[in-house]
Amino acid sequence: MDISIQFKKGALEICVLVLIHEKDRYGYELAQSVSEHIEVAEGALYPLLRRLVNEGHCTTYLQESSEGPPRKYYKLTPQGEIHMKKLVIEWKRFVSNVSNLIERGNHL
Repeated sequence: MDISIQFKKGALEICVLVLIHEKDRYGYELAQSVSEHIEVAEGALYPLLRRLVNEGHCTTYLQESSEGPPRKYYKLTPQGEIHMKKLVIEWKRFVSNVSNLIERGNHL
């Protein structure tokens, strides 16, 4: 198994929440924005978005598009913003601890 796949799965939720926090986004736009930073299959994104909506972290609304049918936009709820902030704090702590361990190992 490619370990980078596991890293991506762990980071995807945080990336999606941060991007939606910046501004409301529709699915394809999210996929494009995430892909600028980490390679992710578009198919992995939609189950995550459904879960975030089901858990109350995001809501959706339709907005007309000049390029076709209306688009479903995702918006963070207040609960979602709290969830995102907690995940970011945990992520930073995790990355820092792993980085410190790796650096310690490099000095042996």
